[in-house]
Amino acid sequence: MPMTSRERVLAAINHEEPDRVPLTIGVNNATGIKMKPYRGIKRIAGIEALDNYIYDWPELGTAAIDEQTMRRLHSDVRGVLDLEPATVRERNRMREPHSDYIDSWGSGQTEIVPGDWFPGIHPLADATTIDDLEQYGGWPDMTDPSRVAHVKAEAQRLADDNEFAIVATPWLLFPFERAHAMQGMETFLLNMAMNPDFARALLEKIADRCKQLMGRFLEELGDNVDIIKIGDDLGTQSSLMISPKMYRDMLKPVHEDFINFIKARTSAKVLFHSCGDVAPLIGDFIEIGVDILNPIQTSTGSISDLPSLKKRFGKNIVFCGGIDSHRILPFGSVGEVREEVRRVMEVLGPGGGYLLGPVHTVMNDVPPENVLAMVDAVEAFGYYR
Repeated sequence: MPMTSRERVLAAINHEEPDRVPLTIGVNNATGIKMKPYRGIKRIAGIEALDNYIYDWPELGTAAIDEQTMRRLHSDVRGVLDLEPATVRERNRMREPHSDYIDSWGSGQTEIVPGDWFPGIHPLADATTIDDLEQYGGWPDMTDPSRVAHVKAEAQRLADDNEFAIVATPWLLFPFERAHAMQGMETFLLNMAMNPDFARALLEKIADRCKQLMGRFLEELGDNVDIIKIGDDLGTQSSLMISPKMYRDMLKPVHEDFINFIKARTSAKVLFHSCGDVAPLIGDFIEIGVDILNPIQTSTGSISDLPSLKKRFGKNIVFCGGIDSHRILPFGSVGEVREEVRRVMEVLGPGGGYLLGPVHTVMNDVPPENVLAMVDAVEAFGYYR
């Protein structure tokens, strides 16, 4: 008898073989689909649904996938997200077109060319002392009820249906990423190396805010959650952004404390998102309680050696993602996409412990036919015999 989607995911994240490899797509920015391919998928599938954006954030460009399309994508998960405070959302809705998008932390996005937004507003760019952090007046209010007002009802509805696994994703709760958003990447990396006491203080101050919101988010979710997504992007195409020693000295304690905070309040599995070649840190992630690692960026360094990853770590951590969104999805043929899906499932699927999905957001250069080829290949080749 076929499993439900939720049963399928729960088996896989407990290192058991489900009936088929579970599919994770469309529930947050890391597994999302940009608006252009989303519209293409709807067109091909003959689906009529309104265009909406996750997080009520058009500049991010990631579509809020309608239920009919989620079913066409065979997605085994559904998402619950928090939101920026209502005042921040309204301010950004009312601002001048193409002007900077400022988030609740005071950092923000600048439109570099029409339609392309990148971090450009760094409110702590000149901060160098702990006193500078104390004097900053832009720390976000994590008690604003509009951040989570919708969470309880959405999670309860999904739990009552009991059809799909529930993945909860509170936004902007990545301490390292938030630090370099507030200071600028180069500035914060230099501070980590040359002003470590300040860098630690900034990370800890951000983490305290993260825990405040996470605590409220988990209260609203109650028992109606299967996976909590957190993370920090730490890798590049060929290596780490910081040395393993610097990670262990400065960031690992922050991540461990955050994960302990979560696990003291929920039995849900912790999914840690970290782009790039993070293979040197997987053992550390396991030590601090990470249950699921996303996105398994197969176009990078030693992450590309999937047999080695499965052999070394497959009994102790669940892999999530793995379908290359750097080369295969945007530039491969439909046949090449199908073969890549088959290849990755054959390596990571045995024994459970694998949730298949795109390595990251399906970008605007990905043909919708390739997205459908990916998900249909799971239906064609992903069943356990």
